[in-house]
Amino acid sequence: MGRLNRKISVVTGASSGIGEETARLFAKEGAVVVLVARREGRLQQIVSDIEAAGGKAAYIAADLTSPEKCANVVEQVVAKFGRIDVLVNNAGIPDKHMPTTRTTNELWDQVISVDLSGVFYMCRAALKYMEEHRYGSIINISSIGARGLAGAAYSSAKAGVIALTHNIAIQFAGKGIRCNATLPGPTPTELNKPESLAAFDAEMRDLTSRHFDLSVPECNSEDQANAILFFASDESKSITGQCLTVDNGATL
Repeated sequence: MGRLNRKISVVTGASSGIGEETARLFAKEGAVVVLVARREGRLQQIVSDIEAAGGKAAYIAADLTSPEKCANVVEQVVAKFGRIDVLVNNAGIPDKHMPTTRTTNELWDQVISVDLSGVFYMCRAALKYMEEHRYGSIINISSIGARGLAGAAYSSAKAGVIALTHNIAIQFAGKGIRCNATLPGPTPTELNKPESLAAFDAEMRDLTSRHFDLSVPECNSEDQANAILFFASDESKSITGQCLTVDNGATL
């Protein structure tokens, strides 16, 4: 307990899954957590739960595909709390494992907009204030899909997140600002419930599954949140530009 005491932390995609679990864990560890997602009702409930348990939390309902809206989210946080210490870029959408030849322009644009551009916009906005304070930890949530183990758009976006992570880490190395990424493996969330998986491209799902050890148990959202917590905490204060795969060894 107390690994994030009084750290102002922003978690995107916080209305469910890994983002929700991360927000709840951060609050338990003493952070002031600002949850960001589109579903306001769900955010209200999670914030109420956190506060009932003695934690400190707030929420901002926002669509992070717009640079202006991302900047506004950051400005709201700074106006209320004075700074941002930790940013977790978790918001993302799947592409249903659509291969290159079956990926429409619309699907490509949508996935890149949410899974890559939104991460860039949030990083750019937050870094302005982190640089003023010469302190900050950014954790970008990529995926094992960055290795091509998903659809064309999702794989490309998540690979871009890794490159962006390295770029930010190089720029701010030794300046008090760190940027790392986690690469979750299959994790039960709303995005991959059985009814959602049924809509995935069957051929591409079969092809990518050949590169997994399917006998390895899946991780859960708590496993993913614990890895994110490590990068957020000062325990990793000398670590930047690193990508941590969290998949129980399924893709070794």
